[in-house]
Amino acid sequence: MTATGAARATQLVVATRSVPPRRRQTRRDRLLAFCLVAPTAVFLAAVIGYPVLRAVWRSLFSDPITGPARFVGLDNYTRALVDSGPDSADFRAAFQFTVFFAAVTLLLEVLLGLAMALIMNRAFRGRGLLRTSVLIPWGIPTAVTALLWAWMLQPDGIINSVLGLDTIWTGSEWPAKWALVIAETWKNAPFVALLLLAGLQVIPAELYDVAKADGAGLLARFRYITLPMLRPALLVVVVFRMLDALRVYDLPQILTGGANNTTTLSMLVVDASIHQTNYGYGSALSTLTFLLIFAVAFLFIRTFGMNVVQSLRQGVQE
Repeated sequence: MTATGAARATQLVVATRSVPPRRRQTRRDRLLAFCLVAPTAVFLAAVIGYPVLRAVWRSLFSDPITGPARFVGLDNYTRALVDSGPDSADFRAAFQFTVFFAAVTLLLEVLLGLAMALIMNRAFRGRGLLRTSVLIPWGIPTAVTALLWAWMLQPDGIINSVLGLDTIWTGSEWPAKWALVIAETWKNAPFVALLLLAGLQVIPAELYDVAKADGAGLLARFRYITLPMLRPALLVVVVFRMLDALRVYDLPQILTGGANNTTTLSMLVVDASIHQTNYGYGSALSTLTFLLIFAVAFLFIRTFGMNVVQSLRQGVQE
């Protein structure tokens, strides 16, 4: 070996030894993590990615029932978004109701779920029984929930009898919309309460003791301790429930059947694809629904997720 080669070998050995053991261990950990995650990622790409790409590809073709499938480009999307025909009107109405339904139910579920979680987090006799009973509505299947509320919302049902009303809840637009909102909130608020209760239980009790010693009142402790520490749990709740509400199908399908402007985007997709056998148009509607859900999830995680990370970093530094 020449002197130059020996010098280079020496430099390589020194450079290798100079790498800290922690860095070498980190590289091995990353490689191990990649090897463990790769099979699951490939499986999810096949199970989730293929149907999505297939729907996008199918949305670019005409309906094969009327003849051989032919490439129509973005005509199916134009039919839903731009044209002034009945299909575009149906899409706009379904989009507006879906967004209204998701936003209102999310707000009500978070408020009621937070109130229930704060109550269940207190120490009192019978707390275990209360926590179990609160979860009963969430455990009931959605189809049973829809039939239950359809029975209670009848003109001579329990709701009108208790409130002293004679409202036909599913007979006009806004009563039908609010009936769906109430039924959805009743079913899923316990799930929100369960997630927020888990977030409340990891908040150190010492923080409240110090705040009390400093003279902080109940509202001050809730504002400056409970809410900031609950942000990660709230982010999970908001993302999960928003995505679930944007793709709701079974509750409005059973309770109202889409009458009185209560058709959701998922109901529109099923009607176009299955009932009308317009597979190309139905695929375009499903693609638009997917893009809406993806955009909402991305915005929530991008916006509120970064705020959560920043607040946690500030808390650790303090």
